[in-house]
Amino acid sequence: MAFTPCTTANTDHLANLRRLVIGRWVVLAVLAQLIMVGPGLLDIPVPQVPLLGIVAIALLFNAIAQWRVVRSATATANELFSQLLFDIGMLSAVVFLSGGAANPLVSLLLPPVAVAALTLPARCVAIVSAVAIAAYSLLMLYYVPLPMPDATRATRLHLGGMWLIFVVSAVMIGWIIVHTTRVIRQRDAELATAREQGLRDERVVAMGTLAAGAAHELGTPLGTMALLAGELTKDPTLGEPVRDDLRLLLQQIAVCKEIVTGLSRRAGAERLENAPLQAANRWLDQLRQNWHAARPQASSRLIIASDGEAPEIVADPRLEQAVLNLLNNAANATTIPLEIRLSWCTDNLCIEIRDRGPGFPEQVLELGGQASFPAHERGSGVGLMLTRSAVEQLGGTLTLLNPEDGGALARIELPRIKP
Repeated sequence: MAFTPCTTANTDHLANLRRLVIGRWVVLAVLAQLIMVGPGLLDIPVPQVPLLGIVAIALLFNAIAQWRVVRSATATANELFSQLLFDIGMLSAVVFLSGGAANPLVSLLLPPVAVAALTLPARCVAIVSAVAIAAYSLLMLYYVPLPMPDATRATRLHLGGMWLIFVVSAVMIGWIIVHTTRVIRQRDAELATAREQGLRDERVVAMGTLAAGAAHELGTPLGTMALLAGELTKDPTLGEPVRDDLRLLLQQIAVCKEIVTGLSRRAGAERLENAPLQAANRWLDQLRQNWHAARPQASSRLIIASDGEAPEIVADPRLEQAVLNLLNNAANATTIPLEIRLSWCTDNLCIEIRDRGPGFPEQVLELGGQASFPAHERGSGVGLMLTRSAVEQLGGTLTLLNPEDGGALARIELPRIKP
């Protein structure tokens, strides 16, 4: 069985591998320059041909590694682990042929250990560290010495080389740590957002289940009320004003039954992915008329703010309910007619609902749609939470704001359907 000490799956391994490949290009370029220019410039005899051969092998290896990471969507910890071991082996070979542990390049064995500590499990870090320590220790005993008769000059060159390698190592380690910690912070933020979204979706599903049960139970009493109201309209002793009230009552009962039927249908019988396409202006106007049938005391006007033919929109029941929730909230805030504005551009379609009421409270602007509030006279925020969840499921965004000239504005932005 193959020995695989690093089997932990991690979505960041590919990004770390790409950064390692980029850093290796830089190191190999510096090594090649030092091998070709250094001996003549500093008058240090080194075996240039074997050293350039090692660099050529490393360049070929890095080219294959780059081809791999460019065409791959994932990477494993084993790949990163094996490439760090390759770096230690390659650097050890270069140092072995150029003076051993006395060569300042030996400090380049440290960055692979730092990369392993930031990206790999503890057992992998232990192995990489042990290999680097073993390589350094062996290079103190076994190496090809460089002939340097002038000890004072050799000391100066050694100190200068140590400074240069320290600068290179510090820059590399700093760059790796900055990029890695940024990725970690971004991943933590995405996980927190996904966790909040999951909790919100669980609450939405629970409320949807309760709504389906309530819709089933409300069918019988609504049918009874419709039957009794219908019988009362046949009573010849009732006056015309009472008959008008009964007709309004029957109309509202019919609206309630339609809502209950819609809830039951959306709970399971209707497949949302098969929702029909409609022109956005006709869909929104029909939805507005249906809303007025349920709330005859409310008033609104529809404004088409873009020119040309309106784009098509998916008549998804979730979107219908989201818009109805916003209309009800706006109508509860004021008796002044609401403004419903429809606009579109190349990529997006926008629905804005504007009222002239007192505006959104600060708590709603800060947390509206993220969670429900304790129940109070102006509601509990459940409608906004359902609306935001529905809009986000459709790939859109919900924005709440208070315009400078007063009132409240709710904006739904949806991606346009591409023809």
